[in-house]
Amino acid sequence: MENWSVDQVCNWLRQRNLGELVPKFREEEVSGAALLALNDRMVQQLVKKIGHQAVLMDLIHKYQQQKSGLESLTRCCETASPKFPEVISGKNLKSFFARYKTLQWTSSYALPDFPYDVKCLLAEKKCPDHSMRIRIIEFLQADMTKYLEGSLYPNSQQYNIVVNALLQAYPFLDEDGNGFFLWKRALKDRFKYVRRPIEDDEQVLRNKCKFGHRRGQTRKSSFAENKPDDVQVQAEEEPVHLEGSAMGVHIKWLKQEYMKTQRNWKEVDNRMSVTIEVRRKMISEKAPLKEILRLFPFLRCPYQLFREFQLLTHMDIYKKTVEILEVYSENILSLYVVRNNPINIMLQENLKRHTEEDILKYMKMTAACLLLPDVFGDDSSLFAAVNEEVKVVTPVLEVKNPFNVNSCEFALYVEREELAQLDDCTMALAALVAAFHVFDIPCPKRIHRTLSFLESLVFEVRSPASLP
Repeated sequence: MENWSVDQVCNWLRQRNLGELVPKFREEEVSGAALLALNDRMVQQLVKKIGHQAVLMDLIHKYQQQKSGLESLTRCCETASPKFPEVISGKNLKSFFARYKTLQWTSSYALPDFPYDVKCLLAEKKCPDHSMRIRIIEFLQADMTKYLEGSLYPNSQQYNIVVNALLQAYPFLDEDGNGFFLWKRALKDRFKYVRRPIEDDEQVLRNKCKFGHRRGQTRKSSFAENKPDDVQVQAEEEPVHLEGSAMGVHIKWLKQEYMKTQRNWKEVDNRMSVTIEVRRKMISEKAPLKEILRLFPFLRCPYQLFREFQLLTHMDIYKKTVEILEVYSENILSLYVVRNNPINIMLQENLKRHTEEDILKYMKMTAACLLLPDVFGDDSSLFAAVNEEVKVVTPVLEVKNPFNVNSCEFALYVEREELAQLDDCTMALAALVAAFHVFDIPCPKRIHRTLSFLESLVFEVRSPASLP
């Protein structure tokens, strides 16, 4: 940009819907170097409209940030130790740049400039209504897509960064301590909604085949569309005999809302609270899990699983699990019993490849979570299946690529079927403990000591179980 002529600057303005500024920029002979040297006062003299001033300064500021980031990356490449030639080789250069960009975003992400009415509402610290929430989510999704150069598949870390930035800037949006899950779920749903009509994008097709089709969602929906009318009516009939017609209405609404891309989470919370007695009765009478999930599909959502646990125990299990892993991870990894464990060996190999503090912390917490059964001498296959197929019917975690920040996957399985996909090890561990309580599943003896240790910390027992 520094070497641009006046004509190139004018073309750049037109591409960004700032064509009205072209005559003034030609008159003042603003070249690329002059454009980057503009300060607030000069922009005010050049540009009359406040909106155009804000957009122009934002574009200049972002370009300067990208330039400084690229310069620091270049210095990093130039000064890289010969001990790690693979970092700057042509084969790995693309992944190196992508990883650097993710890390740069982690440390410098800034929220987008919201529209005026949204900013006014947030400035007054008023909780937004449903339509305003949608507008905020739309702007966040557009901003993330812009940063990801058009990609519609952010990773879990990037979702966390954006939602954390939002709640740090506007803490009042964290309603009842559950705001993080609500906003993150809404943001994920927005990306799903945007991806849904896209059929010709190679990445979308590849990921749909990898994730959506594997879980059978598309096949299930297409089957429902092609069923005869009488079959559909039969499938939609609600078990109103459980608690009368009013309860049947709630259950029907929950099933219909679950199929939507954009959900009314506040109303979901209300109706899940109203119907909790029906669920508890079904669970206590040992109704089939498939039937419970058919009537109350939102139990597949980690946030609702945690909320159900909180309704039963008055404990925030996710918050407690974060505290447990942060406090005990270093102690667990230092124990002699796990020193030669394959998980620990895999961890040590991956720690050598990273220097970023947040990534190292994430890896250690993941390893500590997966090593817990070995610490207590329990059967780890009843706790987590790492890079292998799930074989047990009791609640268990499926974990793939646990130390790969960009491709790790966590899922909760019950009765050998996937119940929920999870974002990280903390959410996975919380969901595992919650599943035993919410679905009233007896704990297997071969994993009893591990779960007793976790539960004693979650429920704040006076004399909690300790590490061996």
